[in-house]
Amino acid sequence: MADLVAGAAIGLPFTALYEVIKEVVVKTTMFKPLLEDLEKKMDSLKPLIDEIDKYNKVLDRKEKELRYFKMQMENGASLIPKCSKVRWWHICKKYKYTNQLVGLESSLQSLYNILNVQAARDVKETLVEVKDIRADVHRIAENFGVHHQKTDPFHGWGAVPVGAPFTVGVDEPLRELKIKLLKDEKVSMLVLTALGGCGKTNLAIKFCEDYEVKDKFKDNIFFVTVSKKSDGLVVQELYQCMGSQIPTLQSKVDVDKWLQKFLIGVGKNPVLFVLDDVWPGSESLLQTFDDFRLPNSKILVTSRFKFPRFGTQYCLEALNVEDAMTLFRHSASLGDQSSYVSEDIIRKIVEHFKESPHAITVVGRSLCGKSAESWLKRASALKGASILNSEAALIDGLQSSLDALNEEDPILKECFLDLGSFPQDRRIPAAALIDMWAELYKLEDFESIANLHELATRSLANLLITRKEKMEADGYYSEHFITQHNLLRQLAIYQPNLDPNNRRRIIEKWGDNLPKRLTEQKHQPIKARLLSIYSDGVFSTNLHNIELSEIEVLVLNFNTQNYGLPEFVVTMDKLKVLIVTNHGFLPAELCNIQLLGSLSNLKRVRLERISISSITKNLVQLKSLKKISLFMCNIGHAFSNCSLQISDALPYLEEMNIDYCNDLVELPAALCALVNLKKLSITNSHKLSALPEEIGKLVNLEVLRLRSCTDLAMLPGSSTNLKKLNFLDIADCFSIKELPEDFGGMSSLKKINMRQCSRLRELPLSVWDLEQLEEVVCDEDTGDLWEPFLPHLKNLRMKLVKENFNLDWLQKLH
Repeated sequence: MADLVAGAAIGLPFTALYEVIKEVVVKTTMFKPLLEDLEKKMDSLKPLIDEIDKYNKVLDRKEKELRYFKMQMENGASLIPKCSKVRWWHICKKYKYTNQLVGLESSLQSLYNILNVQAARDVKETLVEVKDIRADVHRIAENFGVHHQKTDPFHGWGAVPVGAPFTVGVDEPLRELKIKLLKDEKVSMLVLTALGGCGKTNLAIKFCEDYEVKDKFKDNIFFVTVSKKSDGLVVQELYQCMGSQIPTLQSKVDVDKWLQKFLIGVGKNPVLFVLDDVWPGSESLLQTFDDFRLPNSKILVTSRFKFPRFGTQYCLEALNVEDAMTLFRHSASLGDQSSYVSEDIIRKIVEHFKESPHAITVVGRSLCGKSAESWLKRASALKGASILNSEAALIDGLQSSLDALNEEDPILKECFLDLGSFPQDRRIPAAALIDMWAELYKLEDFESIANLHELATRSLANLLITRKEKMEADGYYSEHFITQHNLLRQLAIYQPNLDPNNRRRIIEKWGDNLPKRLTEQKHQPIKARLLSIYSDGVFSTNLHNIELSEIEVLVLNFNTQNYGLPEFVVTMDKLKVLIVTNHGFLPAELCNIQLLGSLSNLKRVRLERISISSITKNLVQLKSLKKISLFMCNIGHAFSNCSLQISDALPYLEEMNIDYCNDLVELPAALCALVNLKKLSITNSHKLSALPEEIGKLVNLEVLRLRSCTDLAMLPGSSTNLKKLNFLDIADCFSIKELPEDFGGMSSLKKINMRQCSRLRELPLSVWDLEQLEEVVCDEDTGDLWEPFLPHLKNLRMKLVKENFNLDWLQKLH
């Protein structure tokens, strides 16, 4: 669970450090005495680690007491290989690494002392409970089917999100929330209500970040966006955020049982649940939380709707004029330099939007830096000076900001509207938007990312980048995501009613009953270019009011274990982009794939959380397909049992992206028959340990990206046949110990990213032949490997990405 067991948390980094010390100590003389001392210390620690590991896997001890040592060991595993590369003339490095090794040895001694104390304490406190816990776990396993899945490395389920960087007017409501939830023992659930955009979520985040709240609940705070999710999905998300097994939930009874088990498990210590953005339909979820509340639990619910049956009600009041003015001036970057804008105009705008801090921010950003005439035009467009009192009026008020955006950059407005094609409260992959906008607006990848940055600057979206290092544009955007406030999504969805061209249609929660506006014959056909459907997998064929033959982008969102492409796909003659996203936690089976065989213009397909074997056993020929992206899919042996040769099915495929596919152990050799492939990207697939020797057949490959494939041990010798390869990315592939002897055979290489290839000790002499090489992205140590070659490689520019690596702080801890 999220309270990771101490043994499990520290056992893996200990093993990694133990193995690397054993490996290096016999091969280096520079630091041999220090390394031998470390080896002895690790030998004395090993029995304790094994014992603590065994007990804590049963007793579920938290890791917080040992997390500093876990980090120390992880850093040590990176430090030791670097020591083996230091030569006698590296005086500075020798001094630095000596100090760090001394610090590492000191911390291991401290760890030895702590583990001795902890081992005794654990046995004394909890041996009595072991038998009952084991029996309980065994009973659960027998009664309920459970699947295990690793925590999604970028979604951060259950973690408190990042709030607005600048807030006003939260001090008093925060104080009142603390009184009710911390000091009033009679209040176990509080329902915080207000209109959309009024700051409920930001207030909840501030509550979670308050020092008194954190002191009471420690790490036992769970923040879940409920929105319109099913109860089962919320329960699965709670287990996911704990890093625990994800239960398969077949019925309401299953949901209740697993939620009860979860509440009892985490309720041993004080626990805070924040259920954010709860909508009608989730009453059963609130009821279960209410029925099984424990003395140590508190529940904060935020919603636009009142739930009088549950808990204490708290209505968040609108900002006062002074706070609203402060927020608006900050958003518009007025400061004291506002003499060119009339105070009456500022006050009129603020009075109109003061019900919603989010609207104030959006409008302020849209006016930032604009002329006095633009301010006057915006104020004049407001219908009266009355304060907004409904979300519909609020959306109408924001329309002027969107109109202004359309005047400045019509394509940017279209990009904003396209964000509504994805479900509420979900992270939108930037890579999916890149595919859409490349075909709809002919944007290059970097232009799409630039537009996302611009939307974020205007507070029309939030851009999240989980990539470790800040880099110049290199075409890798699988770690870029977008989120959007629900109010802004409503604004985007509202636009088709105002759009004379009807460029997009968004249909949510669609079974066999469509909205009347889409089925009534009396309306003129809607010639949309983009169609987005959030479906339960049941489709109606009664689509009289949508001209499907004009659809260029189809976005399918669902949350079921089995999903079939809708039959009407065959009528989409102009379809260029297909995006299929399973929003559940377990990979879904996808059928009806044969329907795509009739689409002669389909260029891009993106699949998320799909079982690829369900596709390849009925693979069809897609002659026009240029790009396929597989994100968090189950691949397994899918491409080894295709109904059709992969080269025949995808004869003109130029780009393939495989991201976060954790069951991929070896790249299927069948994929190497895609001889027209120009870009192959396999990232964050941590079990990938080998590439096939056949990879040398990809003679047209220009980009090979293998970043963060941490188990990948080597590049095949045949990779030197990739004569057209100009970019190789092996960043964070720290299991690679050597490069092919004829590495220089990749004579077209212009750029290499080899940051954090910490076990790579030397470069092959054939590197001399990389005469076209212009840039190597590296860290301090991999950069040293290139020093002997720099005089010959005249065009080479080294780009050093400094490590965030410092062991000194732990020495101060003790």
